[in-house]
Amino acid sequence: MRKVTKGNSSGQILIVAVLIIALLIISTQLYVYEFGGTIGEANPNSFANSIFAVRLNTQHVVIGSLANISRGGSNQTLSDNLQEWASFVGRQYQHGKLILNFTTRETTPYSSGIWISWGTNGLAVSGAYVNFTLRLSDRGPNVNTTHAVNITTAIRINGTYKALQGNDVQVNVTCNLLNEAKPALVENTTLYYKNETDWLPVNPQNNYTIMNYGNGTYFMSFVANIPSSNVEVSMHAYDYRGIYVQTSVTCTEI
Repeated sequence: MRKVTKGNSSGQILIVAVLIIALLIISTQLYVYEFGGTIGEANPNSFANSIFAVRLNTQHVVIGSLANISRGGSNQTLSDNLQEWASFVGRQYQHGKLILNFTTRETTPYSSGIWISWGTNGLAVSGAYVNFTLRLSDRGPNVNTTHAVNITTAIRINGTYKALQGNDVQVNVTCNLLNEAKPALVENTTLYYKNETDWLPVNPQNNYTIMNYGNGTYFMSFVANIPSSNVEVSMHAYDYRGIYVQTSVTCTEI
């Protein structure tokens, strides 16, 4: 079950900001190319630079869209934002007509280009996958390029616990965060434990400590009163791109 700790409005503000930044960046780059062309010889790298600018900002739009969706937004957000971006790109005509087309991945586990899998087995994934074609025509040589943008934030946790006095237990949790299968850093995280029927956030009163190894691996330890024979923990985390993931796991007694 998807549980989001922040409202959709914050995610919508995020994607609006991403689109504005992307538009400003490419507009500035295209203006520089245009200004350079009016005062001197055209830059031989202008075609490649234009394509690079579009591809870079296309990736930014996908990341911002995924951040929005992972916080509770509709999967349709990805296509809507990319369509807006493609329309802007199509209005640029500095080096010819730019045409950006995209196809969101629909094969399992993706739907509308989005893969959200937040399980109870200690693994969670928030991902987006889109194929793009970019064509430059009508002025000089025609250029056709294809590329894919695959953005994935994944988190894996495992936990152990040791019985203390009464119902008190000491819980140790190890967390690994990955961006595109590479170690990444957490921007913000909240750890919960289940006390019979309620999920409670771990706080300083639980003797909570967290160690960041600097390579996407985190070690957390706390003490809690848990009357149940099952010790369950849940991790809710944002990476530095604003993409949200959450998962839970049953800890092993040691």
